[in-house]
Amino acid sequence: MKLLSRPTLLIRLALRPLSTATSAGLDQHHSINTRTRTPLVKQFETGIQNLKPGFTQSDVDLVLRSQPDPDIALDIFRWTAQQRYYKHDDFTYLTMIGIAVSGKRYVLAETLIEEVIAGACPQNLTLFNAMIKFCCGRKHLFNRAFDIYKKMTKSEDAKPNLETYTLLLNCLLKKFDRLNVCYVYLHAVRSLAKQMKAYGVIPDSFVLNMIIKAYSKCLEMDEAIRFFREMGLYGCEPNAYTFSYIAKGLCEKGRVNQGLGFYKEMREKGLVPKGSTYMILICSLAMERRFQDAIEALFDMLGNSMSPDLLTYKTLLEEMCRDGRGNYAFELVEEFRKQDSTMNEKTYCTLLNGLHFLSR
Repeated sequence: MKLLSRPTLLIRLALRPLSTATSAGLDQHHSINTRTRTPLVKQFETGIQNLKPGFTQSDVDLVLRSQPDPDIALDIFRWTAQQRYYKHDDFTYLTMIGIAVSGKRYVLAETLIEEVIAGACPQNLTLFNAMIKFCCGRKHLFNRAFDIYKKMTKSEDAKPNLETYTLLLNCLLKKFDRLNVCYVYLHAVRSLAKQMKAYGVIPDSFVLNMIIKAYSKCLEMDEAIRFFREMGLYGCEPNAYTFSYIAKGLCEKGRVNQGLGFYKEMREKGLVPKGSTYMILICSLAMERRFQDAIEALFDMLGNSMSPDLLTYKTLLEEMCRDGRGNYAFELVEEFRKQDSTMNEKTYCTLLNGLHFLSR
């Protein structure tokens, strides 16, 4: 005998017209003996018994939300869709997708999303954003998120909003961790930024920081600075992340003096750079023989309870040694050791050995 899946079995067990007006009438219509009904069948039947003849989408939404089992909720969702004079709307689809995701029924969520894209229900901004959020969280659905976005741009009732752009930009920025591919996705960031302006969506600090970070990662520093200058137009204040992205990008681009300027500006505002920004700045200044600025930045870093890595220490101290300032470099090693509680014996010895080698 061919075995039926649980959802199919439940639907077949409970599938009948809702022409009877009372629960007694419903019970009489069952061909299953009450004593043989499983708890899951009873749960399904209880759910649909709560739906009176002529039920609406709001009624179905309430029943779906009351189901602790996502599979039962799906059975009810599919069963109601087969009833005459009823059609799911955007809110019931939003509820069912939420139930599927929270219940870790990801394949089901994908199926429901495809149904919405195909036109199964009216278009709705909240629903579309929820779909984009799900797709952005699944690597293989990355492109699908942008398909949904394109559909939104052509919609009259679900135009993209700030949440839409936040989700998509955040998804894109996750790709920027690998330097060799960030340039590939920069075009998408640029397009989203232009379209956001075209649709009259006002960005917040979080969105602007993501755009600035994207340009800075790709060393498109003029564009990054342009967005930095525009922050005031949108009522946004640059924060530590904003300054850190730009200062770091400028140093990596070779525009060290500008990078130092942004660093000083942020410190005047009481903002503290990220550790990686400190280290890039210190190394860049050391390579340009701007030792005083580099040393001040390093002590500032230590004063903010952050420790440079070995490479940063080596770059500064060894460049000083090559510049004929070996004695001062040896003094600095001792001072760094006193102030850096995380510097271990191995790091200390490595730095001394490097300086002794260069001083010969």
